[in-house]
Amino acid sequence: MNDRSWEDLVDLGALSSWMDGKGLGHGDLKDVEPLSGGTQNVMIAFNRAKRRYVLRRPPRHPRANGNETMRREMRVLDALAQSDVPHPPLIAACPEESVLGASFYLMEPIEGFNVTTGMPQLHAGDPNIRRKMGYALIDGLLKLGRVDYAAAGLSDFGRADGFLERQVSRWRRQLESYADYKGWPGPDALPAVEKISDWLERNRPSTFTPGVMHGDYHLANVMYRLDGPDLAAIVDWELATIGDPLLDLGWVLSTWPRPEDKTSMKIEPWEGFPSSDELLSAYAAETDREVSNMPWYLVLACFKLGILLEGTYARACAGKAAEDIGARFHARTLALLERAHKHIA
Repeated sequence: MNDRSWEDLVDLGALSSWMDGKGLGHGDLKDVEPLSGGTQNVMIAFNRAKRRYVLRRPPRHPRANGNETMRREMRVLDALAQSDVPHPPLIAACPEESVLGASFYLMEPIEGFNVTTGMPQLHAGDPNIRRKMGYALIDGLLKLGRVDYAAAGLSDFGRADGFLERQVSRWRRQLESYADYKGWPGPDALPAVEKISDWLERNRPSTFTPGVMHGDYHLANVMYRLDGPDLAAIVDWELATIGDPLLDLGWVLSTWPRPEDKTSMKIEPWEGFPSSDELLSAYAAETDREVSNMPWYLVLACFKLGILLEGTYARACAGKAAEDIGARFHARTLALLERAHKHIA
């Protein structure tokens, strides 16, 4: 908790004045501390008038659309307030950039833990609880897929029409945009991108049922309750949109830890968690969506996630992200693209 790198990104005096105007307590901001758990956005926790807050804002070197992404997060959290989807409750949002030099929002702290940083004894000591934790991840995804996005005010949150048709070209453009980062070796250094792109275009499902997508749904982006196997909250909503929720399921399957893959997430202890096939069966049993095309969604998820992770590597090449994190993400990109290529070979 000695990291003070957030101090010039969060002007506590300006924040305090803004909170005064919103009627959010009074007095000094106390017990301020940075929160870990992500590599992109800045989060700090603090107390004011006997209430705990968590602030989230873009990083020091945001992407070009970093503030708009933050505004989208605010909107989707607000829209989910009346749903049964576990999420961090939104307290107040500041879409303007004038207060802290960036958009930001305040949310309630979550009482829970993330499995990538370790488990409490209750969970670590019982494989049956860990099995239920795997299925709880699927239950959260099912709840999100059932949200009536029109009734929640999200009809214009994304373009469902042509969503699948846009995916390959959208993420190829993203990959090519990394050329703006000096030092990045370029897309030619990534294997099988052309083959994977062509396969995805040729085998694209013809129809889907639109819904709210998280966009980056996996074990690292959920928090579990301290008293059992259920989800406390789904976090990091920066890629949320209206699209095909089956891509979120593909994301789960593509990121599900595999002992033979040294670049995948390491969750310990792992014994007890369901297999990826069991997760797919659990989802299929509770949804009206057609899951017969899941191999396509799995390949797309590997392709898209690999490109997203490569972005951090490109930023690291340009000195705008930590070098060790960039190298780790690049290794993961190579593994994901290799896995996608094996599926289509």
